[in-house]
Amino acid sequence: MTLESLSILWFVILGFFLAGYAMLDGFDLGVGILHPFIARTDRERRISLNSIGPIWDGNEVWLIVYGGALFAAFPEAYATVFSGFYLAFMLALLGLMMRAVSLEFRGKIHSPGWRAVWDWAFFASSLLTTLIFGVAVGNSMIGVPLDARGLYTGTFLDLLTFYPILVALLTISMFALHGMLYLQLKTPAGPMHTRIENSAWYFWGVFFVLYIATSIVTLDTIPGALANFQRHPWSGIFVLVAILAIVNIARSIRNKQPGQAFLSSCVTIVSFVALFSLALYPNIITSHPDHANSLTIFNAASSQRTLRIMTIVGVLGTPLVLTYTLVVYWTFRGRVELDDHSY
Repeated sequence: MTLESLSILWFVILGFFLAGYAMLDGFDLGVGILHPFIARTDRERRISLNSIGPIWDGNEVWLIVYGGALFAAFPEAYATVFSGFYLAFMLALLGLMMRAVSLEFRGKIHSPGWRAVWDWAFFASSLLTTLIFGVAVGNSMIGVPLDARGLYTGTFLDLLTFYPILVALLTISMFALHGMLYLQLKTPAGPMHTRIENSAWYFWGVFFVLYIATSIVTLDTIPGALANFQRHPWSGIFVLVAILAIVNIARSIRNKQPGQAFLSSCVTIVSFVALFSLALYPNIITSHPDHANSLTIFNAASSQRTLRIMTIVGVLGTPLVLTYTLVVYWTFRGRVELDDHSY
């Protein structure tokens, strides 16, 4: 394969890893965002934690693989991201670490005050991580100031403008809805399950309003977002799939079909990642206002030999990640059942 075709291949593979992470860890983060509000008693909070307890760390593997693949396939983009957005990534890392600590420490002491502190830490860390991820996607769409060497020339506050914040709110609402639909599948019959069932419709409404608002603002302020869709009309299928999936979430909620609702939520997230990738291509980091300084999959790629070796490793390693994920989900299928060893 040529260097150009290998670069395109690894751009697609990165999109695959990102979609896997967003779909799987998305409901983990959503459960955390909902935690203090949906779960009202200690038992309900334990159910909430144990719904993701056996799988949250495995879901994060997808993010680790994405970061490793970005480093190896597009090192210049990796260097720009982790040097220019260092504070943002440290905040995201802090959120991911605090979520793990909250899960593990909450049950160490049987004290309402102790558990309340870690419940709110679980919520705050999940919200912070989702917020940072949403801001990152928003800034990727509008572009960031890069110099001729591809280095970020702005500040942390320059990342917190209107559009990235709007995308972050959409991401929070999407993950919260995703987490609620997941909880509907995992919680046993009782007040918490009924509360989730009755609230899902309202969370879908918030997500839908933010989706429409973000779409309008994107089309109005980022004309280049449509360039690849106009060039490749077949890519419109992802728009259609996303719309149908969003509508089917509402239909499934109304008809009390939580399995279909959650599956449609997964399809929605994967479609959003595909649309984001298509809008970005061939850029990895878009430079604004000087687009000539953008880092693309062609000028930021590793050597042809490196990408070939990575492809072999990916062919061998990806099935292992998929197999591990499927085995874990199959092992811990069904609704949550608490015991003395649960969180």
